[in-house]
Amino acid sequence: MPPAVLSAALVCVALLGAALAEQATHWILLAAGLGGLIAWLACHQCWPRSRVLLILLLVLVSGFRAGTAAVPNPDARDPFHHMPSAGQRQELLGRWLQDAVPHEQRCRAAVAVKRVDSVAVHGRTEVVLEPCSELQRSGALVVLTGGMKRPAAANHPLLPSPAQRLQRQGIWSQFRASKVRRLSQAWTPLADVRRRIKDSFNVHLGGVHGPMLAALVLGGAQVELPEELKEMFRVAGLSHALAASGFHLSVLVGSVLVISKRWAPALKCLLVAAAMGVFLALAGSQPSVVRAVLMGATALALRARGSRARPLGVLLATLVLMLWWRPAWARDIGFQFSAAATAGLVVLAPAIDHCLQGRLPKPAKRLAALLALPCAAIVATTPLQWLHFGTLPLYGLIANVIAAPVLSVLTLAAMAMALLVLLLPDPAADVMFPLAAVLLKPAAALLLGLTGWVSRWPMAQIVAGRPSFWLVLVVVISAALLLGSNVRHWWGRVWILISGLIAMALHVQGVMADGVVPIQQWGRQWLVLRHRGRAALISNAGDRFSCRTAQQLAEGHGHALYDWIVLLDPVASDQRHCWGDRTHTLMAEQLGRPSLLAGQRLVSTGLVLESSGAADRCYRFQAGTLRGALFRSGERFRIGGAGDCPLQ
Repeated sequence: MPPAVLSAALVCVALLGAALAEQATHWILLAAGLGGLIAWLACHQCWPRSRVLLILLLVLVSGFRAGTAAVPNPDARDPFHHMPSAGQRQELLGRWLQDAVPHEQRCRAAVAVKRVDSVAVHGRTEVVLEPCSELQRSGALVVLTGGMKRPAAANHPLLPSPAQRLQRQGIWSQFRASKVRRLSQAWTPLADVRRRIKDSFNVHLGGVHGPMLAALVLGGAQVELPEELKEMFRVAGLSHALAASGFHLSVLVGSVLVISKRWAPALKCLLVAAAMGVFLALAGSQPSVVRAVLMGATALALRARGSRARPLGVLLATLVLMLWWRPAWARDIGFQFSAAATAGLVVLAPAIDHCLQGRLPKPAKRLAALLALPCAAIVATTPLQWLHFGTLPLYGLIANVIAAPVLSVLTLAAMAMALLVLLLPDPAADVMFPLAAVLLKPAAALLLGLTGWVSRWPMAQIVAGRPSFWLVLVVVISAALLLGSNVRHWWGRVWILISGLIAMALHVQGVMADGVVPIQQWGRQWLVLRHRGRAALISNAGDRFSCRTAQQLAEGHGHALYDWIVLLDPVASDQRHCWGDRTHTLMAEQLGRPSLLAGQRLVSTGLVLESSGAADRCYRFQAGTLRGALFRSGERFRIGGAGDCPLQ
């Protein structure tokens, strides 16, 4: 590997490690690892002292840059510094930055704040408007009445954290508004184009097809997708299809190159650059989109100069540039998946292709390239999938191979339809778009059918539980050393294998351990009982949000289903189908009838819940050897000792 590529790799590791480091231990391990790696490379590559010193300097400066800027803080004029006193009402003047999307009678959007109670400020806040009677559009200058608050932090690692979500966008506050008054509406051509594309797809395709095809053009971040659709694609291993990334850009650029095949090179480059610029504008400056566009632009520039691009070098240079510009992107899940998938395509795909070429029979050798690309991307992103979600799509490779032709054609067709919307006048678009929609709907239905079919296969999703970062790191390093290293001694390979197996055993031990996990957030409570890989749940609310959270808790702890679920919600839940998909046995209050009658017990292997009969106010529970009591008080409950709840 050329010294320049190795240097870029070391700088990239320094930027990523420093941006992700949170404790002194992390910094010590990062410094020790980079120092040892540089020393080893200097010895084996016979680098001169000047080069070693230069690389050390670059690594130190990069680490300092990422470590100090990865977690930015609000400046002195940010709305964060204008928190009200208890009960104080505030008036905020600001400009809406995105179209508000209603969700359960609430609207949420980012707003550029100009004034808070006649005090000039500069920064952004997230406005939560409830009730959401009038949908505001991007560019609206509004006056809001309500109160500023700090975003809530997650009370459990498996729960979503509004504070972390907003910090990644450079927002440190929320404004709960009860009234809104629009003063004016600015001209927002880009937002209008996105809205027109989404509305056209929704009107002429409708249902699930419209949002899905709009996401193929704009990316999932710009389109409100149904939760069921996102879940189906995630289980099938096709989540990347709904997120703007290098796949969509490659389809667009490939089609442009085919169209301009006989054109002059300068005109061809100009057309490709214009296509990439339009893609970036429509999809937004998401890390995955920026990475794809930067790599495409670099390859295009090198091609125009007659130089041959080194894919790994282009990738590393792109990542270094992005992380220097905005180190906080290292914490973005989309950036991590995009970088890992691209690295897999660059590094692993050729090796997998070569391996398959040598093992497949002659008639099937043409399938090697078709299998190598999705296989490399899946192998590279599997550790991140396990780390962030605790689940692994078992049939991801099969789903990608089956769906790739349909997905490519559908993406290209959706982009062509979006182009019709942008270029044709309204009368012509109203005629052409329905005709194109009729042709596209069968292909969209085929993609949905294939995705749904794969997602319903037995054990389509392996629920492994969310591990620690260090455990995943040990497993990945062990696997990489065993599969691709030059460890010459057999005892070295044995020690590497033992290290990986110990890490896996520790994770399995955590999944199989007994536990009583009380969780409370946003006025809702959940109690998870765990015993030897099985689990049960008690929830004080039966709404859709509580059901989705229950799924996150189950998957994060490594449980595919709950043995039983008890809903202590006095209001009958309208989400019984959602809860029913999470458990074998569901007990919910109905028409004033309690979930468990006096003396009634719910029992599965090692998991027990028993009503004391004390006016449905006290329950005794057991999770293996752990025992306790649950006491109801209105719509909430508290946990106590088992002896405090005697049976009657």
